[in-house]
Amino acid sequence: MHSEKPTPPITEHITQTILESVSDGVFTVDHDWRITSFNRAAERITGIMRNEAMGRHCCEVFRSNMCETDCALRKTMQQGLSFIDTSTYIVNSRQERIPVTVCTSLLKNENGEVVGGVETFRDMSLVEELRRELHARYHMGDIISKSHAMDKIIQLLPRIAESDSTVLIQGETGTGKELIARAIHNLSQREDQPFVGINCGALPDTLLESELFGYKAGAFTNAVKDKPGHFALAENGTILLDEIGDISPAFQVRLLRVLQERTYTPLGGTKPVKTNVRVITASNKTLETLVEEDRFRSDLFYRINIVRLDLPALRQRKKDIPLLADHFIRKLNRQQNRAITQLTPEALNLLMAHDYPGNIRELENIIEHAFILCTDSEIASHCLPESLHTAPAAPHPVRMDERIKSMEIQSIEEALSRNQFNRLATARELGMHKSTLFRKIKSLGIALPATDGRNTPR
Repeated sequence: MHSEKPTPPITEHITQTILESVSDGVFTVDHDWRITSFNRAAERITGIMRNEAMGRHCCEVFRSNMCETDCALRKTMQQGLSFIDTSTYIVNSRQERIPVTVCTSLLKNENGEVVGGVETFRDMSLVEELRRELHARYHMGDIISKSHAMDKIIQLLPRIAESDSTVLIQGETGTGKELIARAIHNLSQREDQPFVGINCGALPDTLLESELFGYKAGAFTNAVKDKPGHFALAENGTILLDEIGDISPAFQVRLLRVLQERTYTPLGGTKPVKTNVRVITASNKTLETLVEEDRFRSDLFYRINIVRLDLPALRQRKKDIPLLADHFIRKLNRQQNRAITQLTPEALNLLMAHDYPGNIRELENIIEHAFILCTDSEIASHCLPESLHTAPAAPHPVRMDERIKSMEIQSIEEALSRNQFNRLATARELGMHKSTLFRKIKSLGIALPATDGRNTPR
């Protein structure tokens, strides 16, 4: 019998060869945070040669956003714990930010003594580029969606932007009405001119008038000099009159005159001023309903309702939630210098189950709340507001056959009642044979009185 040869030990040369052949960057540090080894992939990703990196403090070489406060390698050295796939970025020799994921562990000698730390890092630039390309398919400026309802609106925006017609945007609070208005402005020939928005519902008539049309010196106490209004500030550009459904009937008359004559008179002024402004209006109420209730003038409604866009609520476009959440994560990463990559599946499930009465604005607030509590590279479910965890379970959906059965029972019971429970007359009315009606009454469990009304005078 041939005895098996013992496996030769891995020599330092073989280890070095392996480290030089892998595509991930690998480096080690001692207890003073000075680099003691630096492989070829680390040179390629950072743009810094090994001889330049050796002996320098690692923070000088990598200039990562983790270096100051949240260094994974420092945590490993202090706590003795390894960290896997922590997301961050480094700054290479060309001053470019490179997204990376890092893994860290303790570096020990042959006696098991900790002599430093080791970190591997992977260049995620290609992944980020692919993600940007994917998301670009669903972006128009700051509008993010892949829902059919929003896609129809987005397709219309360039055509709407070509004209100067007044636009009415309706939708619940937080659905992005101002974003749509800005997109129309940015796509129009007025894009280089001002875009000015004002919330009409937040101001009383006298203040709203001075804010929109401005005032002349001496128009009231403390009016020591002329002040231009929003129409003057938006000249040659676009003005957004938000929450137009909340203005008083009296002010609706003044606004109608401005839209019809394209002139306005500043408060305390005597001469009308011509205006060249594209007017976009928005409302979180359905203006047709307000017109029917005599709370909104029909002539003003028809004046602003030349082009109307009805924005769906977020609960009606839930497939956009992952896209929007990712957008807000990236936005907050830039603002707060963080490197959070995504939501965990459990956290995303909680977001998808929520109804969002506050719509997109509420989702953004939820993600910002999670950023405050999140200490890892992913947002976990425990980082989300408590209200999402305690939300009542969705009602059990009614099956279609149960709905049909319920409607059939209601139809037969109403027909029986109209015919004083005369089953023959009921069968005639329902267009079925009396034996068929009898079988249905029995199978559906419909209760009948002792007499069936056959002898009741008709």
